[in-house]
Amino acid sequence: MRRLIPTGDAARPVAFAEAPQPVPEPGEVLVKVEAFAPNRGETFLLERPRPGLLPGKDVAGLVVQAAADGTGPGVGTRVVGHPASGGWAEYAAVPTHSLAVLPDTVGHVRAAALPLAGITALRLLRTAGSLAGRRVLLTGASGGVGHYVTELAVGSGAELTAVTATPERGRRLAELGARVVHEVAAADGPFDVVLESTGGPALPAALSKTRPGGTLVWFGQASRTPVTLDFFDLLTGPERVTVQHFHYAGAPYGPDLAALVRLVAQGRLHPEIGRTADWTHTADTLVDLRERRIRGKAVLTVDKAGAHDMGPEEHAEEPEGDL
Repeated sequence: MRRLIPTGDAARPVAFAEAPQPVPEPGEVLVKVEAFAPNRGETFLLERPRPGLLPGKDVAGLVVQAAADGTGPGVGTRVVGHPASGGWAEYAAVPTHSLAVLPDTVGHVRAAALPLAGITALRLLRTAGSLAGRRVLLTGASGGVGHYVTELAVGSGAELTAVTATPERGRRLAELGARVVHEVAAADGPFDVVLESTGGPALPAALSKTRPGGTLVWFGQASRTPVTLDFFDLLTGPERVTVQHFHYAGAPYGPDLAALVRLVAQGRLHPEIGRTADWTHTADTLVDLRERRIRGKAVLTVDKAGAHDMGPEEHAEEPEGDL
C-alpha cells in the first residue's frame, strides 16, 4: 500500500512510500482510509521528524477487517477514527475505543474534519463549565478548534468574543454568532472565561481582560512564542484569576466522536472546511496549513475516494492568500 512519510524538507514535508499494510492489534479494526485531515500541530512535528514517525490522527473510511477481540463495528461499516498515528495512508489500524460509526447523512470529508479539533473543543468546553449567560473570550479563533468552540459555545448560550488576525478569517465566526475583533486589546471585557490558544503577548493581554475570580484556560501556543508574565502587572489586573493548563489527549475517544457525529447529523455542528483536495496535494496543503493560509480544516481524500458522499459544503475551497 501507499503511505505518506516525513521528508524533513520544510517545502515538501511528506512524500509517498510503499509500505506493508498495517496488522491490527486485537482491539483494532483495519480501516480503508477514504479521507484524512492534518492538524497544524502535526506540521510542526514534521519540521524535525523523529525516526519512524508515521503521521495521521484524523481519518474516515470503511472497516475492511473487524477487531479480533470482537469489539467495535463489523466489516463494511463506515467510521471516523482517531488513531495515535499512521492515518495518512491507504489503510490504518484504529482502536475500537477511538472510533464512531457514521450515518449515511455524514460523508467522509466532514467526518475526517472532526476528531482532534472537535474532541478538543468538546473537552475544552467541559473544562470551562456551563457557559449559558457567561461572557467568553476566545483567541486564535479561526482554526478548526476555534470554529467548533464558537458554534458549540454560542449554541449553549454564551456571549462569545472571537479574536482573529483578519476580517476574512473572522467572517464565518461572525455568522456563527460571535463578536469578532482582530486583537485582544479590542475585546470588550471583562470576561468570565478566557480560552487562550495563542501564547506570546496575547496571553497576558487576555488575562488582563478576565474578571476578578474568573478563569483563563490555556490550550495552545499557536504563535510558537513563549509567554512572559510580570508579577507586578498582575497586581494591577483582576484578582484571584485561575489560570488552567489544558490538553485534549486521553483515550477513549469514541464517545466524544459519537457525540460530534450526532451533532453534525442533527445540523447543530458544521465543520468549517477551508480546503478539500486529493492526497497527492498533501505536501502543499501542509505548508499552507502551517503558514495559516487555510481557514478552518483541510481534508485530503485518498485517491478521490469518498467524493460521492460529499455535501456541497465539503467541496468548498477558500481563496488563497493570508487567511
